[in-house]
Amino acid sequence: MAITMTAAAAERVSNFLSNRGKGLGLRLGVKTTGCSGLAYVLEFVDELSDGDRVFEQQGVKIIVDAKSLAHLDGTELDFVKEGLNEGFQFNNPNAKGECGCGESFSV
Repeated sequence: MAITMTAAAAERVSNFLSNRGKGLGLRLGVKTTGCSGLAYVLEFVDELSDGDRVFEQQGVKIIVDAKSLAHLDGTELDFVKEGLNEGFQFNNPNAKGECGCGESFSV
């Protein structure tokens, strides 16, 4: 089981943590919501919880809880700039479909 991130994503997360001044890393998770059933959640982590898995690349830690890992295994986190828009992109091999607005996915 693994979560990976591109160099662009690692740099962006590192910058966020540096500007924040504290934190172990970034939590990647899922929650039940939206048209398709699941949505990605990103939040800073100051303390690990029981059952957390830590994936480190390029000096940046991505923390995933056990429940979310079942839906996220193999996911690559990327940071993409397209014109005036920029944001994280999730390349999740488990996603079978997305809603029309792109806010949620199904597995």
